[in-house]
Amino acid sequence: MAGDGVKWDGLLKWSLSHADGTRPARNLSEEDRKWFMEAMQAQTVDVVKRMKEITLVMKTPGDVLDAQGIKPCDIVDMLDELQEHVESIDMANDLHSIGGLVPLLGYLKNSDASIRAKAADVVTTIVQNNPRSQQLVMEASGLEPLLSNFVSDPDITVRTKALGAISSLIRNNKEGINAFRIANGYAGLRNALGSENIRFQRKALNLINYLLRENNADCSVVSELGFPRLMMHLASSNDSDVREAALGGLLELARDRTSGSSTAFAEEDKLREVLQDRIQSISSMSAEDLGAAREERHLVNSLWNTCYNEPSSLRDKGLLVLPGEDALELPPDVASKVFEPPLRAWAADRPQSSSVDDKKKAASPLLLGPGPADSSHQEQ
Repeated sequence: MAGDGVKWDGLLKWSLSHADGTRPARNLSEEDRKWFMEAMQAQTVDVVKRMKEITLVMKTPGDVLDAQGIKPCDIVDMLDELQEHVESIDMANDLHSIGGLVPLLGYLKNSDASIRAKAADVVTTIVQNNPRSQQLVMEASGLEPLLSNFVSDPDITVRTKALGAISSLIRNNKEGINAFRIANGYAGLRNALGSENIRFQRKALNLINYLLRENNADCSVVSELGFPRLMMHLASSNDSDVREAALGGLLELARDRTSGSSTAFAEEDKLREVLQDRIQSISSMSAEDLGAAREERHLVNSLWNTCYNEPSSLRDKGLLVLPGEDALELPPDVASKVFEPPLRAWAADRPQSSSVDDKKKAASPLLLGPGPADSSHQEQ
């Protein structure tokens, strides 16, 4: 490594001496060109070549690696390096073409928990915001071992990492979402909400909220599975992120109920108690904590307003919008507009005037091009 450092120093000095602007540009001699290329190649890692080497190790049977003294921690370090390489979308997609995706998915079934967890971590990086790799993982049946680890792995870290990989795999992926539903993934999410692990709860809530926003019909599924009761419990969590995510999920369900869905929002008295408790806790917060709880304050008020058709007492207490804060606007409820009966929408937009004369008196719309010719001129 020391030699590498000297080589970099020499390369820097050489570059500055040939690009300081004090002398005219000149052609490199063959000796200079050769030295420059050797210096660059010495410091350049061939990523594809390195990924092929890692793939070869992943394909090697475990007993052979054990015989060579390779330990699980060595495999984890190797996967950590692979994760750095596949942060590039191009490299992530190339992993399949060089034969590395399938053995990586095989590590999800490894007997060592740290390897299973790290493999899921790498899968998360590969499929995140990457439709091509999402498709490749689905075609390689990668969702199945992730679901198995998420639902039944004895190690909570493995379960949490698997859930993170699933979230990235099915996000903006209709095929993945459908497969998740068919595999009874919601039952696994319900169990995750009942766990004692904060990070596991948080990831589960975030995925639930995403799925509810993607498909409003899933509100009935989660209600039948008892999610509202679990979310009400988590709305009082000591972790602020869990509280906010739970309140956000309850708000999605409450909006579905009030928009005319057949979903029944169970335990309304319990919900009122939970919200009153949150209002009391917020009221006793310090100024600093109130600022940090901005989103929670608005979620509590929106949920109260949605369920009981009136603002919460946070507004009367001046705790909804603090001095110096702008009003926080939550995402609008667009579902009722999207599913509004066409005739009703047409009637709402139709002019109320009843005569032709009234229509002529109405203000002319702003047009981006030449308007229609006047009828009198057409008759002439």
